Amino acid sequence: MPLNRSILPFLGWRTQGDIGPWTFYTSQRNRLVYFVKAPPLEPPSLMQTRQRNRFRNAGYIWESLTPSARLRWQLAAKRARLAITGFNLFTHYVTKRDDPTIRTVERLSHIRLIPLTESPP
Repeated sequence: MPLNRSILPFLGWRTQGDIGPWTFYTSQRNRLVYFVKAPPLEPPSLMQTRQRNRFRNAGYIWESLTPSARLRWQLAAKRARLAITGFNLFTHYVTKRDDPTIRTVERLSHIRLIPLTESPP
């Protein structure tokens, strides 16, 4: 069912995805559409489960970092002028183990990120 969106952005409400029992998206006519969230028809595949676990583990590792280590990742992403946050950069590293990319970010930001041990920036 379409919903008049004229007042919602004014109130700071721009939503998409699942919120509670509802799914929201913006139609091609720029209208907010929502409906009751439908459960998946099939259980997740082995590959879906593995990928979800990768991202879950990246979040756990991020939370286990010290605040200064998290700040280094945030600052490195900012200094390298990346269009992502330090958390996104960290998640990319943990899920892909893309050392060359992280080394490039280190070179651009002058902040050492890996190995993931405490060291001064």
